[in-house]
Amino acid sequence: MALLHRAEIRPTKLELLATWLPGRRWFHGPAGTEPVRVAGFRFDDPAGEVGIETILVRAGDGPVHQVPLTYRGAPLAGADGWLVGTTHHTVLGPRWVYDGCGDPVYAAALADAILAGTGQAREFFEVDGERQYREPSMTVAATGTGDAPAP
Repeated sequence: MALLHRAEIRPTKLELLATWLPGRRWFHGPAGTEPVRVAGFRFDDPAGEVGIETILVRAGDGPVHQVPLTYRGAPLAGADGWLVGTTHHTVLGPRWVYDGCGDPVYAAALADAILAGTGQAREFFEVDGERQYREPSMTVAATGTGDAPAP
């Protein structure tokens, strides 16, 4: 389960991606074009410490890019090369945003989703002490057996 907060984030995720994406060798989009969110999904961190999200974005008339991200309350040791940027979350405070490809928590969640069939996290907002379900903007399916251990 992903517990989401109604908060302001500065800079926004898309603002971070607007400066970070053009520097990636795999990015194919028009220069100077702001990325637009197409959809996204989340995985659960069993420890509840790391936000795990995959965002699909498009810049201009370029292709859709799948961008795995993690959100942490402190820097990830040895992962400076994977840092997308830092942001301020009005509920959680400073957040370090990483390319999920370099974050072991993302890798473990992805492996678990695929091999064990856990799939994506259900998303909730807490409103007046009550959890309200948020419909996903996309659905990912996993066909794992449910008993395969993640490496």
